[in-house]
Amino acid sequence: MSDILLALLRSITSLTQPRVWACLLAPAALSFCLWLGLAIWGLQSLVQRLLDLPPMTQLAGWGALWLAHLLAYLGGWMVIFALAYLTATLLAAIVVMPWLLRLIQSRHYPELAALGADSFAAATANSVWAAVVFVAGWLASIPLWLIPGGALVLPLLLMAWYNRRTFAYDALSQHATPEEWRRIRQEKSGSLFMLGALMAVLAHVPVLGLLVPGLAALAYIHFGLEALRRERGGAVLSGEARRIDEPPAGYLNGEQQ
Repeated sequence: MSDILLALLRSITSLTQPRVWACLLAPAALSFCLWLGLAIWGLQSLVQRLLDLPPMTQLAGWGALWLAHLLAYLGGWMVIFALAYLTATLLAAIVVMPWLLRLIQSRHYPELAALGADSFAAATANSVWAAVVFVAGWLASIPLWLIPGGALVLPLLLMAWYNRRTFAYDALSQHATPEEWRRIRQEKSGSLFMLGALMAVLAHVPVLGLLVPGLAALAYIHFGLEALRRERGGAVLSGEARRIDEPPAGYLNGEQQ
């Protein structure tokens, strides 16, 4: 839990930089405008389609038409919210994440060398695959909404997985070797998921939730790069490993020659 708290505190510190705020606001603003327009023009049609699906059809057959309409409207707004969050996350992961990663790494983790594979295609494929699984899982969970708390808990768990799958890989793919990424993924699996779950909870705060994809990218960058620094036991500079507390060659009296 301490590693999550450290990542969050560093993320809050990074918010003092105006360029970081630009990374948070850009995907949120684009996604909000897009899906607000679709909500105004398409909500009623979406609700009608949901009324033709289970469990709403079963409820209508049992005479609980009011409950069927309630669930359909709730489902309609949740679909719009989920798609808005999905769009903002894809924009944050594919467009904003590389720029934000360079900014944070150069400012807070300059000792970490990039030993991974900086592949835009691989990062994009990872984000798109996570989005497809998220949508499929979300749709599959609709019949389970009748279970008390299911309409809240299941989307939160799916969103937590989606955050972890999307941002954890993107935060480390450029700097970590495949072996380093494998070890961090295994040793920090619980923390990576809990960080995603925390972002999922924040995502349900009205309006502010659309800022969460950018904030999640920022938090996962801090979490991942700090985990990588600890994994290496220090730093890797120009292909040569050394401990952080070990002075570099030529270091004398506080000045580097």
